[in-house]
Amino acid sequence: MAVLTSANVSATEKPLTLMLDWFVNPNHGPIIIAKERGYFAQQGIKVEIQEPADPSTPAKLVASGKVDLAVSYQPSLTMDVAAGLPLVRASTLIATPLNTLMVLDNGKIKSLADLKGKKIGIAIAGNEEATIGTMLAQESVKFSDVETINIGWALSSSLASGKVDAIWGGLRNFETNQLELEGYKAHAFFPEEHGVPTYDELVFVANANNYDKQAIQAFNKALEQATTYIVNHPQASWNEFASYSPDTLNNELNKRAWSDTLTRFALRPSAVDLKRYDDYAEFMYNQGIIKSQPKAANYVPDFN
Repeated sequence: MAVLTSANVSATEKPLTLMLDWFVNPNHGPIIIAKERGYFAQQGIKVEIQEPADPSTPAKLVASGKVDLAVSYQPSLTMDVAAGLPLVRASTLIATPLNTLMVLDNGKIKSLADLKGKKIGIAIAGNEEATIGTMLAQESVKFSDVETINIGWALSSSLASGKVDAIWGGLRNFETNQLELEGYKAHAFFPEEHGVPTYDELVFVANANNYDKQAIQAFNKALEQATTYIVNHPQASWNEFASYSPDTLNNELNKRAWSDTLTRFALRPSAVDLKRYDDYAEFMYNQGIIKSQPKAANYVPDFN
């Protein structure tokens, strides 16, 4: 664990409130490591990490000025901005998609074409027609050729029990491992390999009207330090992460997920590809998910 001294900690740390997208899990590794190893403090900021009572609210709380930063998703940010919420992207946490269309690897469904006439379980109804529909179209299957069922968060159990033939919303670093621990082998179809533009899974959002650029730059610097440490010391960083909340984090599922998430953390959290954001916004607009097409230059400021 890093030892802080008066030489590397600011006398007065600027407070920042950060609301996660969900309860603490390996996706939040750099945040926890930055806090535990004192990287935030070294940058002169004091970050209060909050878990949401309702996962749909973090970005809205940032937009209303209730919290300074929140973990959100690039697609959600684009939708929020298109809807008029005053939000900007501050940095990236997970730089690749995690979502998948997942089936059991039992020989019954070998390609997306095999999903014709099958049932697909979804966690939250919303944009599945655009995303799943785009993926299925690559194999000449119409969205109307499948049945979608809202199964809430019972994704793995619904797939394992045969209630559905596939699930949309299973994360490649979690559900695959969860199913394996329960004795099932899964096969994932990745949206970015089947017609859906690639995107950043998890990003940090700030209020467009009153964000503190200097504080965000300090936050990003600490994140970069933490990510570098995680990549260089995967086992030691896992131990430190798990010790943050041993009762809930120190288990086999999270340990496996930690290993599978290492290559997906953004090595340069402040770096951004504006075209990637514009390409995904264009996809969402063309699919009718959003009614206006925001330009990345207007909601992705430079925090380098």
